[in-house]
Amino acid sequence: MADTQRPKTPSRVVVIGLGRFGSSLARELARRGYEILGIDADPRRVQVLSDDLTHTVVADTTDEQALRQVGVPDFERAVVGIGSNLEASILTTSLLVDFGIPNIWAKALNHQQGRILERIGAHHVVLPEHDMGERVAHLVTGRMLDFIQFEDDYAIIKTIAPREADGLPLGQSRLRSKYDVTVVGIKRPGEGFTYATAETVVHKGDVLIVAGKTAAVERVADLD
Repeated sequence: MADTQRPKTPSRVVVIGLGRFGSSLARELARRGYEILGIDADPRRVQVLSDDLTHTVVADTTDEQALRQVGVPDFERAVVGIGSNLEASILTTSLLVDFGIPNIWAKALNHQQGRILERIGAHHVVLPEHDMGERVAHLVTGRMLDFIQFEDDYAIIKTIAPREADGLPLGQSRLRSKYDVTVVGIKRPGEGFTYATAETVVHKGDVLIVAGKTAAVERVADLD
């Protein structure tokens, strides 16, 4: 049964499991100004992060009372960074679901583990090694400078402008109608990114932010 006695606090995040993934995420959230509670069963990991996070605790995260004692049910956002210990990952995620935490991210090492975590109630499953491998594969095999894929086979890429667009306004180069993509932004050497319009003229060396179906943006990135 969900714990609804105390209000959730959106400006705080609890990160459970302070290995490479959890510690990196916790540090970045702290850098962005969030109040972070970091929890791990390994005292050494907790000690390493004690000066970087708001609070750090050594605790068995499969123990409901241990989590209650450090106030985990009060959080609105939680990240389970436990990956290698499947039992601990499942039990910890299940407790967070029982607490009624509305936003739970859970790390998985593979799709099978991810499906299990989704079934027990994790709202978001992260496969960092798989996702990073897929992202790097796109960067290695094409002219992309960056690649981000979303649900429903949709992606946004950063790529060097293709030759066929050189010297033309986007409306005339017809990248949108030919390849079914949208050029969202453009960056010229030495300048910042700006929003792109049909009148924006593309020059050699410009960097484009292109959005659309994955296959479509890949085609644009492969243009010479």
